[in-house]
Amino acid sequence: MKIGKVSETILKRSIFKQIRTKRDEVLLGAGVGEDCAAVKLEPGEVFVISTDPITGTVKDIGTLAVQVTVNDLASSGAEPIGIMLTVLLPEEITEEDIKKMMEQIEEACAKSNVQVMGGHTEVTRAVNQPVISVTGVGKAREERLISTAGAKAGQDILVTKWIGIEGTSIIAKEKEKELKTRFSVDFVETAKDFEQYLSVLPEASVAAEFGISAMHDVTEGGIYGALWELAEASDVGLEIDLKAIPIRQETVEICEYFGLNPYYLISSGCMLMAGDRGHDLVRELKKAGIPAAVIGKAVEGKARRILNGEEEAFLERPRTDELYRIYE
Repeated sequence: MKIGKVSETILKRSIFKQIRTKRDEVLLGAGVGEDCAAVKLEPGEVFVISTDPITGTVKDIGTLAVQVTVNDLASSGAEPIGIMLTVLLPEEITEEDIKKMMEQIEEACAKSNVQVMGGHTEVTRAVNQPVISVTGVGKAREERLISTAGAKAGQDILVTKWIGIEGTSIIAKEKEKELKTRFSVDFVETAKDFEQYLSVLPEASVAAEFGISAMHDVTEGGIYGALWELAEASDVGLEIDLKAIPIRQETVEICEYFGLNPYYLISSGCMLMAGDRGHDLVRELKKAGIPAAVIGKAVEGKARRILNGEEEAFLERPRTDELYRIYE
């Protein structure tokens, strides 16, 4: 395609035609020449805004772009309303590629009842693969807003589902052919299908109703990165039982094969929480069909300890996600 803004014809035919999910709150949405979106809130509601780029993969990039942003909004106790997209495309992109990407985006939006409210699509020499940057807009009752900084000493630390599921799914798709020379077809297909677990909207809803103090979606940097960020934001220490952190066998074996540390692997779909009566919340989540586990405690002070039986280590500052190592 030619460098510059995507043509109006392609915009209408392969982008706008795919946008079908609508929200009553959106007064002004995507359209030719529209530079802004407008959203109406009810009294007592507040805007919650999040932004994220998708750069680590091109497979299912549309799905991930929506899901990661919707998860961030949910971690604040917000109901997602809409997204704004900035899509940067390489010259070799085809209109069919763009249409497929938008179909993925719309399918993910429909599942979460989220509207594409607008954005910008451009072909540029600045990228060699598609890059999508998403700004998400949600709403929450002001009194029910939840932050990463809400953890208090003495509270339980919980996670939902399993760590590393997003990274495992991405690796299984990106390296499918290679993995099938080492593992069974069923094993690889199961790992690819971990994408079905990426939404954290259900657990966020249960936790918000329960009265959770803090939530943080476990994304780039993995569970260790998310634990550090929660502790840093809340100014607490941590005592985490390594053996209590839930992880799928597929993640363990794929990480071993590529020499990756699963605790630093991107983990959308796994929600980190802090609150009182953690074991009661685990039971409530399981009633909703969501696996969860208490993995430790928030404590006074700054020490962030990882306990593995008799061994003890200290949490380090977040580092580059392990996912990027498969491209080296």
